[in-house]
Amino acid sequence: MDIFLKTVSALNDETRVLLLRFLDENGESCVCDLQNALQMIQSRLSRHLKILKDAGFLRVERKGTWAYYSVRTPLDRFRLEALEEIRHLEISLPELKKENKGCKI
Repeated sequence: MDIFLKTVSALNDETRVLLLRFLDENGESCVCDLQNALQMIQSRLSRHLKILKDAGFLRVERKGTWAYYSVRTPLDRFRLEALEEIRHLEISLPELKKENKGCKI
């Protein structure tokens, strides 16, 4: 029951739904690229990413000092259906702006 409640709670925030949709459409992204695209401070962004990761939606891969997030695959049926619903929402997504020099985390 705990993971179910974490999943539902993770989706009860507009920023996290936006993040999930953004990562679903753009694929694996570094935290610094997410910061630039979504105009969020690193601490706030990291908090939202941790909540989505703990809820089973995201995976994180560390490459040196940099953290890259992506939608976890495979997702179980419940999370996959939630993601399908999010794909149908009318959300205006910002453009992904990749850092040329790499992340500065």
